[in-house]
Amino acid sequence: MSYIRLDNVSIEFPIYQGSSRSLKKALIATSTRGNLARDGLDRVMVRALSNLNFELQSGDRLALIGPNGAGKTTLLKTLAGIYEPTQGRFHSVGKVSSLLNTQVGLNTDATGRENIILRGMFMGMHPKEMHRLAPEIAEFTELGEYLDMPVRTYSAGMMVRLAFAISTCVAPEILLMDEWLSVGDAQFLEKAQRRIEGFVLGSNILVLASHSFDLVEQWCNRAILLHHGKIAMMGTVKDVIAGYRELIEYGSLEHRVELGEPAMQHDADAA
Repeated sequence: MSYIRLDNVSIEFPIYQGSSRSLKKALIATSTRGNLARDGLDRVMVRALSNLNFELQSGDRLALIGPNGAGKTTLLKTLAGIYEPTQGRFHSVGKVSSLLNTQVGLNTDATGRENIILRGMFMGMHPKEMHRLAPEIAEFTELGEYLDMPVRTYSAGMMVRLAFAISTCVAPEILLMDEWLSVGDAQFLEKAQRRIEGFVLGSNILVLASHSFDLVEQWCNRAILLHHGKIAMMGTVKDVIAGYRELIEYGSLEHRVELGEPAMQHDADAA
C-alpha cells in the first residue's frame, strides 16, 4: 500500500552573499510576502513552503494548483526526496517516479545505450534490471543506430525521446509530474501520450502540478491550492479550481469566507 504524509513540513533556502541593497531589491521584487527572514548565521532565508500538512493513500490523484511561484515544483521535489524539509516530517511508502526533468542523469559523452544503464542507476534501479529492459527501451525510442552514438550528437528531439523512454520504463507506485509531458515530434507524440496515460493509470498515487484545469479535472480526484508556499485550500478539484479563480480575481479567499464557505478544508473533508 502506497502512502504519503506531511506533518508541518517547511522548506527554506538560504541566500548567500546577499547585501542590504540586494535584500532591498528582493523585498521589492519578490511575491513571497513575508517569506523572507534571517537565520542565526544572519543569512537571508527564503521560505518556499510553510507548515504543510496532508496525507495521501492508494487511489488518490492530487492536483497542485496555484499561480507561478506558489511552491508547486518545490513541493514535488520534496515529495521526490530532492529537498529535505528544514522543519517538520515527511514520510512515504512506495516506489517513487518523478517526471520533473526526464533528462537529469544523462551523460552526453556516453552513448544512448550506455545512458539507458546510467539513467536507470540514477533512478535507483539495478544495472541487471536495466540490461533486461534495454531492448524494450531501445525499440520505443525508434533511434536505431543512433543509440550507439554519443548523446552529444543527438538533436533535442532525439534526446527527449531517449530520456522519456528510460524514465517511463517501469510503472511507479507514486508518480510525480510537473505539467503533463509533451514529448518529441508529432509522429512520436501519440505513442508517448498513450504511454503516459498507462503510466498514470498504473500508479497508486498521482501528484500532478498543472495550470490546465481540463487536465486536472480529467485525472485528479483531490486538489490543493498553494499560495505563497502555504495551503490556501484543500478539497475537491472543482472546489479548489473555484477557489483559485476567486484568489486571482479578489486577491484572497476572504470573499469565500464572507459567503460562509471555508477557506480551507481538512483532509477528512476532502477524502
